[in-house]
Amino acid sequence: MSMTDIPDELSDYTIALVDDDRNILTSVSIALQEQGFRTRLYPDGEAALKALSANPADLGIFDIKMPRMDGMELLRRLREKAQMPVIFLTSKDDEIDEELGLASGADDYIAKPFSQRLLIARVRAVLRRAENRRQAATDEIDGEPTAIVRGRLEMDPTRHRVRWDGRDVSLTVTEFMILEALAHRPDVVKSRNQLMDAAYQDDVYVDDRTIDSHIKRLRRKFRQVDPDFDAIDTLYGAGYRFAVN
Repeated sequence: MSMTDIPDELSDYTIALVDDDRNILTSVSIALQEQGFRTRLYPDGEAALKALSANPADLGIFDIKMPRMDGMELLRRLREKAQMPVIFLTSKDDEIDEELGLASGADDYIAKPFSQRLLIARVRAVLRRAENRRQAATDEIDGEPTAIVRGRLEMDPTRHRVRWDGRDVSLTVTEFMILEALAHRPDVVKSRNQLMDAAYQDDVYVDDRTIDSHIKRLRRKFRQVDPDFDAIDTLYGAGYRFAVN
């Protein structure tokens, strides 16, 4: 799907942009509006908190490091009243920001500098995830199971929740999608191209190294709760697989 082929169900959402960098606010807003999204712009967390508490958006894109009120404090205070999905903007390769952001309840993060195509793909992925949660909640009422259990791995797509051996593991939306693709068919090898298709559903170019980086981060996050984690195998020249031990 190209960026100009906007699914109707995703083209009528309001995105709140919160960043003290006016250039980022303007450029991202224009890119989102070109895809049919409505945008609201806020120069700092305090202004956003007042407006979004009264009238939440469908999704928020927050810079983490802002004066007066940072993105994590903004998210914490908003989540006291509503469950608006949020993507954090972080400094390039700032893993501390990422881990703190995900721990505070963010749905995904993207490092600066970023391509607008990639950001829009992440926006659509998070919105789809939110829609899937709402649909899955309806399915649960009807008695349909939603959880994925593979040995010590538990995945709940409804709540975007992952546990390993009973302990929570915080993943981004992209990491969740890659793990879900691997865990859906244990011991079956998934090529990098197949994992790209699972993680990047829009027409966004990523190279092999991007998938390799995601796999590396997935392993590191699981090893934070289990140093002996080895359930994601590399088959050189072929791809990756999830092994149920």
